[in-house]
Amino acid sequence: MCLGVPGKVIEIRGDFATVDFWGVRREVRLDIVDEPVAPGDYILNHVGFAIRRIPESDIDETLALYEQLLNEAGPDDLMAGDVRGEIAATRVQDDDVR
Repeated sequence: MCLGVPGKVIEIRGDFATVDFWGVRREVRLDIVDEPVAPGDYILNHVGFAIRRIPESDIDETLALYEQLLNEAGPDDLMAGDVRGEIAATRVQDDDVR
């Protein structure tokens, strides 16, 4: 199963955006996102690509669901493990850039 991770767009440069994921910033491609995004928008990221702009009306609920998932899931929960893996990969990429 694949799972996207929500993040806030900080800056856009052409087909790339800097996106904040729980305090970790990562470069994300905008080639296939479903509609145009701007700084301040939230997107759903999957393997380095923004695949969906999250409507403003859905942001709070989406972030709350991910927070709940991460806080309540046990170590064997595959969905939470996928989200944790995405966040961990983001941190590794950030460390590589530094």
